[in-house]
Amino acid sequence: MSKKKRQFEVQENESIDECLNRIKEQGYSPIRRTEKPIFQEVKKAGETVYEPIGRHIVFEAVLIE
Repeated sequence: MSKKKRQFEVQENESIDECLNRIKEQGYSPIRRTEKPIFQEVKKAGETVYEPIGRHIVFEAVLIE
């Protein structure tokens, strides 16, 4: 028995469109997109600064019945 709701993460070398196609191929429909920034700790002039280096995108999807 498959789950009614599932989360799909956009992989490192995958575009958002490729992820959406993968969701559709598995019989799901995306209902929500969550995006979180990824930061890197950098020391500049004795101070610790956090610089964004990427983003983590997760789609929540429901099973198409």
